[in-house]
Amino acid sequence: MAHIIVVGNEKGGSGKSTTCMHVATALARMGHRVGALDLDLRQKTFGRYVENRRAYLLRSGLDLPTPDYRELPEVEKEALGPTENAFDQRLSAAIAAMEAECDFIVIDCPGSHTRLSQVAHSLADTLITPLNDSFVDFDLLARVDAETGKVKGPSIYSEMVWNARQLRAKAGLKPIDWVVLRNRLGAQQMHNKKKVGQALEDLSRRIGFRVAPGFSERVIFRELFPRGLTLLDLKDTGVDQLNISNIAARQEVRDLINELRLPNVTLNF
Repeated sequence: MAHIIVVGNEKGGSGKSTTCMHVATALARMGHRVGALDLDLRQKTFGRYVENRRAYLLRSGLDLPTPDYRELPEVEKEALGPTENAFDQRLSAAIAAMEAECDFIVIDCPGSHTRLSQVAHSLADTLITPLNDSFVDFDLLARVDAETGKVKGPSIYSEMVWNARQLRAKAGLKPIDWVVLRNRLGAQQMHNKKKVGQALEDLSRRIGFRVAPGFSERVIFRELFPRGLTLLDLKDTGVDQLNISNIAARQEVRDLINELRLPNVTLNF
């Protein structure tokens, strides 16, 4: 069965689609068969990222490893039972079609609470939650006392992950490996950065996730999207020498893939 990687939180602008594309492309470049789904049916940023890649490769004549992106299939209302949900059926059908053909399936969730996102979280073998490194985004995971800085309790999103874990346990599936990704880390060791880091470490022990360094804020990520490229593709597109920033960013991708501890994955880039 394919290993399912779900990238989700309930706030936009945290780098979910960038994370999806880099993880999916890295796995594809290592020789794995990678499926891709975008559950944000309105914006489809991850889906457009892959489509941009296909268009660029067609124009340039290049042949680079690319995740197999597919739309959710439509389901006839007449085919649904009285208690069946159309979104559940669409996602189940997509996963079933990919599982026999893929080693990994990378799923991008919308930045809001939806039925599709709920179901996807319950399917996750690995859950990646990108988080901008601030207490504004920390609120996604837990409520914090403004005076003491202590965690008062889990957020609605954390409770959704807990419910997904319970569903998997009842179904006899292995636990979700939850990784919280600290994106847009500042270069300086600022006081707020240390406080956020300490709060995340404290919370990780309480509700069960691992903390991993993510991607720094870099212009290159915005420049890559229109061509559907990742940091791993630059040398294949005629960039002979990477600048220091690009080399550092590439290392961040390596560190992320290594930190995910995915089955049968050996770094070769």
